[in-house]
Amino acid sequence: MPGGPQSGGSKMKMGPGRKRDFTPLSWSQYFETMEDVEVENENGKDVFRIYCSGAHGPVLLLLHGGGHSALSWAVFTAVICSRIECRVVAMDLRAHGDSKVKNLDDLSADTMAKDVGKVVESLYGDNPPPIMIIGHSMGGAIAVHTASANHVPSLIGLCVIDVVEGTAMDALNSMQNFLRSRPKTFKSLENAIEWSVKSGQIRNIESARVSMGGQVKKCEETSSSPSVSRSIGEGIIEEDEEEEATEESSKKRMKEDDPEVKKESVFTWRVELSKTEKYWEGWFRGLSALFLTCSVPKLLLLAGVDRLDKDLTIGQMQGKFQMQVLPQCGHAVHEDAPEKVADALATFMVRHKFTEFKEGFLC
Repeated sequence: MPGGPQSGGSKMKMGPGRKRDFTPLSWSQYFETMEDVEVENENGKDVFRIYCSGAHGPVLLLLHGGGHSALSWAVFTAVICSRIECRVVAMDLRAHGDSKVKNLDDLSADTMAKDVGKVVESLYGDNPPPIMIIGHSMGGAIAVHTASANHVPSLIGLCVIDVVEGTAMDALNSMQNFLRSRPKTFKSLENAIEWSVKSGQIRNIESARVSMGGQVKKCEETSSSPSVSRSIGEGIIEEDEEEEATEESSKKRMKEDDPEVKKESVFTWRVELSKTEKYWEGWFRGLSALFLTCSVPKLLLLAGVDRLDKDLTIGQMQGKFQMQVLPQCGHAVHEDAPEKVADALATFMVRHKFTEFKEGFLC
């Protein structure tokens, strides 16, 4: 899911007088190639956007969280490829990013897990290379469902980032309130990037500059319409901040809202997450047990140790998986601290002899 109730982020404090650059960054600064993969489905053909890097070593198949896109893995990809011999495939899941599917409404765990298997089959045929699936939040749940259903026969490892059944199920009760609190639209992509950083949804400005383009899309709307004015006004305020807008920022936003032209382009969310509610329970219910029954080596990366539920606490004590807590991160752990996530993953993969550190890299 997006930042959501699980992310204990507070609003980022900017230094006085510091001008921050919220200009969007291109995917090509982080990935080597981008392509669209066609897969056959009952209703015809679905097309999934993927971003790739690396030519040798095991494949890291990256699955993003709800509402995000493959671009959320951009900065992490650049870092991990500098650490170990590996290939990266980051995929836009159905109805997310730039993937185009016939049935946009089916976001069930079963369907999305099958999508992952079909993309792997389309890319590698009957002889896929060793693959480790890494998923964040909703993508972490889909990673577990994919592994459990054996959709990727060459699977060697599984990494789940900041999703645990107990806390995810608890968070679902307040998810609709969180989604309602987000701005509906943004004046520009820069405005969306600024909101994501200042609200604490993404705490790494570089990652926000490349990944927010995968979360929002351009649409035409009258600039004086109430929804645009309201969203821009709310755009910089975190959802749990109780009306602490300063007079100065209010004046700034009033100036931004001044309708100069009759029509202008605004940006809105690519995915209406509130409409996917019927699938939320299916993503997370029974996830801990499924994770523990996956036979491959497993790594769980969490933003806080309080996220562990009973099943995982017992499993961790029994040594059924490796766990690492990365403090000072929000829910988007791999965006907030890409170096720490890459270090944890590189160490895990080298320990299990999946790959080797690159020559000259000091671990």
